Amino acid sequence: MVNSSPAVAAHAEGEEIEVLESTDVLPVAPEDYDPENSGFISTERFRDLLAAHGSELDPHKLEVLLALADANADGKICYQDFVNLMSNKRSNSFRQAILQGSRQLRNSALREEVGLGLSRRLVRHVAYETLPREVDRKWYFDSYTYCPPPWLMLAITITEVVVFMYYGLQLNRWVLQVSSPYFLKGPLPYHPQLRAQAWRFLSYIFMHAGIEHLGLNMAMQLLVGVPLEMVHGALRIGLVYVCGALAGSLAVSVTDMTAPVVGSSGGVYALVSAHLANVVM
Repeated sequence: MVNSSPAVAAHAEGEEIEVLESTDVLPVAPEDYDPENSGFISTERFRDLLAAHGSELDPHKLEVLLALADANADGKICYQDFVNLMSNKRSNSFRQAILQGSRQLRNSALREEVGLGLSRRLVRHVAYETLPREVDRKWYFDSYTYCPPPWLMLAITITEVVVFMYYGLQLNRWVLQVSSPYFLKGPLPYHPQLRAQAWRFLSYIFMHAGIEHLGLNMAMQLLVGVPLEMVHGALRIGLVYVCGALAGSLAVSVTDMTAPVVGSSGGVYALVSAHLANVVM
């Protein structure tokens, strides 16, 4: 049963109460959680509710709820944290409640799950490649829906292949295309002497010197860029990628005013740096 009535929620400090629309809660009335409208739930009442209705929840969500109960030694749980989890949203106070809990999540790790389809196995793989904490992996595994799909990195990669094949047919050359005068006179490569044509600061990423150059960049975009986009979204990863591409063309403008630039290596380096920062942090 879906409860769409507003629920009273409070910050972890209990200083401010706000109205939060709940769209995915346990099949009981809000008064059963917080009869006094205090913004908190007693852990004893919370455990009773989980025992009575836990079978109707996703197993991973139940595990995190139990961890949330065990992480609060003061005998109460912020209702905001509970509603955030049930609606697939999280606040900093919820994250810290889990990370500072007194025990690990119950049952087997996500990696040990069996009977998953190909698409769910891919999501699990992305979770382990991109997210460092088990609770974040389980939350991501539960909430990811492939809507929208990771279209940006795929679109960029396909465009690079199409451009490379076009120039390969035009030049009848698949290796060291950059050595052809016609290649460098095209509308896409960046050259410091043509920097007044502003689109070249980015358009150069769609051209490559040869098939080896293209293959390496394609592999890195698909292996690193697609998982990052699945976790962080096209907007954030697109911004990182564009900043890396701009940094590459600007760096050449400063260091060598005679060198043309082709290839998406600047964007790829930015993706790799983002992946390393994501894992470390």
